[in-house]
Amino acid sequence: MIVRQLSKAKQSSRRIVSPDGNWESTRLLLKDDQMGFSFHITTIYKGADFHMHYQNHLESVYCMSGRGEVETLADGKKYPIEPGTIYILDQHDEHILRAFEEMSMACVFNPPLSGKEVHNSEGAYDLDAEKIED
Repeated sequence: MIVRQLSKAKQSSRRIVSPDGNWESTRLLLKDDQMGFSFHITTIYKGADFHMHYQNHLESVYCMSGRGEVETLADGKKYPIEPGTIYILDQHDEHILRAFEEMSMACVFNPPLSGKEVHNSEGAYDLDAEKIED
């Protein structure tokens, strides 16, 4: 069994802050845990407006607090995000995420992240990034 506390993980190398200042993510479950997915609690800062295109991963995102929107670039549709909303990027959807308020999100990635991933120039996470050492 694996047991971790978010408050402790936030004080460790499991907390990753984006270089562009849009988000921070505490990675509670990672590739080395061998569960087949990773699980993160991510804060999207108020005013964030950024492009993502997870070409190597599928992601599900559940909003726990805050408000914003996600726009799919293939069709220009905008979807409101508020507490209780889940959006699922099941087609490697290229999208823009906007935070009208600070948002707290629970995120699941498949395949799992290694730990230190941040978005590359295409808005994706590279496969097999540097792992976190606890």
